[in-house]
Amino acid sequence: MTITDYKKLYEEKLTTPEKAVQLVEPGEEIIFPINPGEPPALLEALPENKNLEGNYLHRMLPSSGPLDLPPSKLKQVSIFLSGADRKYYQKGFVDFLPNHFSDIPSLLLQRSAHPVIMATVSPMDENGNFSLGTSPSYVAPLIEHAKTIILEVNENMPRTFGAKNNIHISQVAALVENTVDLPELPTPHLKEKDLAIGKIIADTVKDGDTVQIGFGSMPNAVMEYLMDKKDLGVYSEMLPDKIVDLYEKGVVTNKNNPAYPNKTVSTFAIGSKKLYEFMNNNEDILMLPCDETNGLLNIAKVDNLVSINSSVEVDFYGQCNSESVQGKLYSSTGGQADFTKGVRLTKDGRGIICLYSTAKNDEISTIVPELAHGSIVSTSKNDVDTVVTEYGKAELIGKTFGERAEALINIAHPKFRDELRRRAIEKNLIVEDEKEPVLQ
Repeated sequence: MTITDYKKLYEEKLTTPEKAVQLVEPGEEIIFPINPGEPPALLEALPENKNLEGNYLHRMLPSSGPLDLPPSKLKQVSIFLSGADRKYYQKGFVDFLPNHFSDIPSLLLQRSAHPVIMATVSPMDENGNFSLGTSPSYVAPLIEHAKTIILEVNENMPRTFGAKNNIHISQVAALVENTVDLPELPTPHLKEKDLAIGKIIADTVKDGDTVQIGFGSMPNAVMEYLMDKKDLGVYSEMLPDKIVDLYEKGVVTNKNNPAYPNKTVSTFAIGSKKLYEFMNNNEDILMLPCDETNGLLNIAKVDNLVSINSSVEVDFYGQCNSESVQGKLYSSTGGQADFTKGVRLTKDGRGIICLYSTAKNDEISTIVPELAHGSIVSTSKNDVDTVVTEYGKAELIGKTFGERAEALINIAHPKFRDELRRRAIEKNLIVEDEKEPVLQ
């Protein structure tokens, strides 16, 4: 087919959002990409389909709250709670699908072998292909299985490259045009604690290492202290804004990553317009499906990987709760467990979990004798490598429970250390005043 043929197909499939959503049949499961790959015009029009009955809508890090539709019509499911849907989950209006990020494609196919895909994409190229741009993640592996594909073409969506990143016009059932600004993620305000943690972590990053940066201000603060490093690589589920600065300063070259030479690897991006413009038609960036970026076998190929993720609380045993607060679900596991396991399979890999030493205005310690009742264990005690707070780092791999308790107490806030030590003694993890235990 020629470009003329592709353009003719395009015109034939171009329609309004209200008409496009009529293609969804009762009982079908609809899948949206990660914000900013969500299609806002199609989302707004979805209630115009009066035949919805027993349908599901799956979203991750949504750009807006749920639709005002009864669950009998449209059950709305979160794959990762965030500010837009957290309160609706707590009220029972949104359901939640637990997952490791690497497993999401297979979990969604288990639920529906032939789902409906709706996505914002870049404009069609001369070969009739649209790009999933910022958000191939779990959608890219599902394209070949989809029953119906409905696209929202946005000129502001960057064209990116990578496996399964393209959708051909021949695969599309309907498309609409809607050129609007992509959702942006505000630059996190870095506190003194963030910078202190960032510096400690950055000191463990050597020239030539490859980094994986997770969500939040603490991991991002690390990049403030990487500006003087040389020949770093990036292999990360999320592509953060600061990567642009590291590129421009020549810090990121990806020259030492044998698995993906000269490529920055990611599966989704949320940031500023500067980041999106940097990504557009940038062949140095490889946007891969999340079952590839986060697959343990692929992570294992990345030598000298430093994985950096944040947590909510860590207990004496090294168990990390990174997704619940006071027993209530707050976010999700995401890729943390994928990378904390995967980094241990790499050559000279280092896994870092970071957190503030306190919460609630320094009222409570985040280093705790045991996780709070109802807390979720996001990362197993057997997978945690190093924990960092603003007071230092605790290397847990190869340490006994008693040694772990000592190391973690040393990086707790000073005002809680005596009480934590007392609790460790009560739990027989630490011997009081060198007193020898007596076998009864």
